[in-house]
Amino acid sequence: MRCENTEDELSAAWVPRDPLPECGEISIQDPVDMNHTKGGLVIFTANSHPSSREMGKRISERLGVELGKVQVYQESNRETRVQVQESVRGKDVFVIQTVSKDVNTTIMEMLILVYACRTSCARSITGVLPYFPYSKQCKMRKRGSIVSKLIASMMCKAGLTHLITMDLHQKEIQGFFNIPVDNLRASPFLLQYIQEEIPDYRNAVIVAKSPASAKRAQSFAERLRLGLAVIHGEAQDAESDQVDGRHSPPTVKTTGAIHPSMEIPLLIPKEKPPITVVGDVGGRIAIIVDDIIDDVDSFVAAAETLKERGAYKIFVMATHGILSLDAPRFIEESAIDEVVVTNTIPHELQKLQCPKIKTVDISMILSEAIRRIHNGESMSYLFRNIGMDD
Repeated sequence: MRCENTEDELSAAWVPRDPLPECGEISIQDPVDMNHTKGGLVIFTANSHPSSREMGKRISERLGVELGKVQVYQESNRETRVQVQESVRGKDVFVIQTVSKDVNTTIMEMLILVYACRTSCARSITGVLPYFPYSKQCKMRKRGSIVSKLIASMMCKAGLTHLITMDLHQKEIQGFFNIPVDNLRASPFLLQYIQEEIPDYRNAVIVAKSPASAKRAQSFAERLRLGLAVIHGEAQDAESDQVDGRHSPPTVKTTGAIHPSMEIPLLIPKEKPPITVVGDVGGRIAIIVDDIIDDVDSFVAAAETLKERGAYKIFVMATHGILSLDAPRFIEESAIDEVVVTNTIPHELQKLQCPKIKTVDISMILSEAIRRIHNGESMSYLFRNIGMDD
């Protein structure tokens, strides 16, 4: 049930040079043997999306092993069926799952495959999810729920003994698991892309499109020895458009069930100031960095603001390129010159719709993480020079 006709498209991804790039330093003095693995290693791809199959191929080739034989498909009633076609008894199983457009089916495929390996007496089962689904729903909002915690509990209950992921939306998500979690970073690959593929990058400035992403932007700026700019505020409507009651007198306080002698102070509502750019971008290349690019409206608005402030070229760098709905069209029609994302999420169709989208291959670091976990080696090599804000 798998299709393999996108191999040529996926091979167009920008592949960083060996050895594995390191944060802050691109050249490494002690290259590792990527092909040395002990026996008893099985790698499965958990969905029928061609990109997941291609990611699994790249990882298995680096490790010198073949992909495990498994059938994952949906029956006519949309139930997911998994058939493991080789023995995994007493072996270290690694399940690679890239999140496709149907995220809920993606989750079920992985859960069922993990459970199938558990009931087949696998020694350990490690999930490899470059992008952790529902990672944006990691905080309580009014009467909502913390869905990331639910997904983590389901994965642990299914039988996962270890998780490899990349650039979690919030690092605190690791605390939702009761198993080891390795949160790898894509920043070394993006930094290397900037240094090798952006001409005159020394004339660039790293931009945070909001104060929330300022720490990530600061990390990039310090490693590249570049300036930093932060966009703050929001576009203000015309005076005639603001007759919506926002400046009307507050309503009379009501105590309700609270005793009249107890007055709880009201929290003043937030109101963002007019949009401003803190930092000089005039006559420079602007590089906007973030962890996820999905709804591109904020990126397009930031690019327009930077153009008005004098930036002559604008790049967007992100780890996870979800690029939902009409994102490719908006990017193509915007002031953005190039969007660079990694292949943690399949986006071949979006690349066909928008040639501005470029892909960086991160299979190298995933294969090295698998090799080290399987061989019982330290993972600290993959986290060298990585700080709390990265």
